[in-house]
Amino acid sequence: MQTTVKKWLEEGIVDVFLGYRSSYGHLLPHCFVKEKIKEVDELISGPARYSLEKIAAHMVARDPDIKIGMLARDCNQRAVNALTIWNQFSPENVKTVNVNCCPSNLREQADCSYLDPELPGDYKKQVGIDGHMPLEAVEIYEDDERLSRWMYEFQKCIKCYGCRNICPVCFCEDCSLENDELVGSGRLPPEVPIFHLVRAVHMAGRCIDCGLCEDACPMDIPLRMLYRKVNGLCSKLFGYQAGVSEGPSPFNMIGSDVTLTPKPMIEK
Repeated sequence: MQTTVKKWLEEGIVDVFLGYRSSYGHLLPHCFVKEKIKEVDELISGPARYSLEKIAAHMVARDPDIKIGMLARDCNQRAVNALTIWNQFSPENVKTVNVNCCPSNLREQADCSYLDPELPGDYKKQVGIDGHMPLEAVEIYEDDERLSRWMYEFQKCIKCYGCRNICPVCFCEDCSLENDELVGSGRLPPEVPIFHLVRAVHMAGRCIDCGLCEDACPMDIPLRMLYRKVNGLCSKLFGYQAGVSEGPSPFNMIGSDVTLTPKPMIEK
């Protein structure tokens, strides 16, 4: 990996490479450049997880011609694919080095099901929603109980915006969660549950299920499950999976000559 990165930098294949480097005992994102080529000897692949692709998108926004290399697990690659479809950068901007997925202690909060299809978890919580529960298990609850359990989770929110800030595919310049006219709450941050419902709608056809939102959430809200629900509806209606399906998202059709026809819903 280090040999490949050095070659890319020396030959000008990339201008900068995004990876991880240990700093005072902490693994942090680091920009490796040709001018400091020896630092590549300190390049490591994890087990830290940061949204390297979001950093790349910010860099491209400042310099559209920059060539970026980056480490990429499966979730990172899905995010790169999604950001490309949403015109945040072109495929020529970003070149990836694929690395193994996270250790098992991080798998619970990302879609690494091909590594460990049966995740452990106790689904017998008396209140709220257990983030390890299969989505189908939550939907068995009657409407009133399901609403009560979700509201219990939403009420824990401290409006830190960590889920939005860490999300690799959350790139709007004007965020509706900071726009009083759009959220219509009369106050900012928006009230529960508007905060999470607005964000969930925006994740439909966009969330790549990396689980970084749950990693960042200090209140342990099962955000990944919420976004899996809206993405499931998108998949049912349009057969589209963010970061995997080719072509534009059904919610990014402006200026496109592609027409997606919703499929009939089998169940209400």
